[in-house]
Amino acid sequence: MDYLSYSKNYLMNTYGQFPVVFTHGKGCKLYDTEEKEYLDLTSGIGVSSLGYGNEEWIKAVTDQAKNLAHISNIFLNIPELTLAKKLTEASGMSKVFFGNSGAEANEGSIKLARKYSYLKYGKGRSTILTLNKSFHGRTITTLKATGQEKFHKYFDPFTEGFKYTDVDVKSLEAAIDPTVCAIMMEAIQGEGGVYPLPKEFIDKVFEISKKKDILVIFDEVQCGMGRTGKLFGYMNYGVEPDIVSTAKGLAGGLPIGAVLCNKKLENTFVPGDHGSTFGGNPISTAGANCVVDTLKKPGFLDDVAKKGAFIKNFFKKASSKNVLEIRGIGLMLGIQLNSEKSSEVQKKALENGILVLTAGSSVVRLLPPLVISEQELESVLSSLVKIIDEI
Repeated sequence: MDYLSYSKNYLMNTYGQFPVVFTHGKGCKLYDTEEKEYLDLTSGIGVSSLGYGNEEWIKAVTDQAKNLAHISNIFLNIPELTLAKKLTEASGMSKVFFGNSGAEANEGSIKLARKYSYLKYGKGRSTILTLNKSFHGRTITTLKATGQEKFHKYFDPFTEGFKYTDVDVKSLEAAIDPTVCAIMMEAIQGEGGVYPLPKEFIDKVFEISKKKDILVIFDEVQCGMGRTGKLFGYMNYGVEPDIVSTAKGLAGGLPIGAVLCNKKLENTFVPGDHGSTFGGNPISTAGANCVVDTLKKPGFLDDVAKKGAFIKNFFKKASSKNVLEIRGIGLMLGIQLNSEKSSEVQKKALENGILVLTAGSSVVRLLPPLVISEQELESVLSSLVKIIDEI
């Protein structure tokens, strides 16, 4: 059957898709309709955190599907309640709201911050300050929150109330004015090129925010849920934000998003302020409970950090002529090329059974499943270095 023609004939042209149709996977490997094997260094852009065919995850999801697939949020369900307890206790946050995606989680974070400020200070203090090179989603509001002008074409008018700053202390100080209620940032700017934020910048954000009662929001959609070797990326910096958004890897392959808040904000939302039809879905939260339990296993997150160091050391020893640097934390890494050929590397890697991502025209991005082994990494990295050197 010519499934590729289905894409051309029936799907909107929103993705630059490759001519590959995947049918199944096991561990960190995927297989297409021709049974060709691929080693996945993308995990569905950080979603399939436990890889494919994880038996514990499959059991959790299928057992729940047999019992209860969906229930209105005016009622309670056990997987949602269990996940709420696990996430808040593991993060040290106070309360959580569940939705469907990262963009939705970020919108919830923005609403929460603006209501807190309105209740305390009244109108006129609703600006969200975000960072240049940031990415926060593709809804009209989260596109405007994204500090990359290329995403702002065609879709005017946008939601008002956003300003941007460079990752620079002077720029930050200049951007703070009496209208700012919150600062929103990613611990690692993923779509912006895989740039971890400097600790001195984050420390300054918290210094200013404490002094002016400005809320700090961490967008952990991509770098959260164990991706950096910590539950959340901000935990690498020893800080405690007011609001945290997360999604992607939380449910290991099922749609979910979450907004976590600290005690200061726990009673800000009241019934009617916010909602999500599929938020807290029993099947998605069952999958998420399995993911969280896995992350809590002794040594699991330490191994993620070690595997990240292994990749960095591998590239350092390989001394690739076309690699300027490799940056990131844990298993969220960006390979900076000396030319704008990341798409060429991605295409050539695919031909050789390796899946990678890009982050702009000169960065190859790696987001492998957290369960990938050093043996798998050593094998695939040798091939990847060779591909990079041949472009």
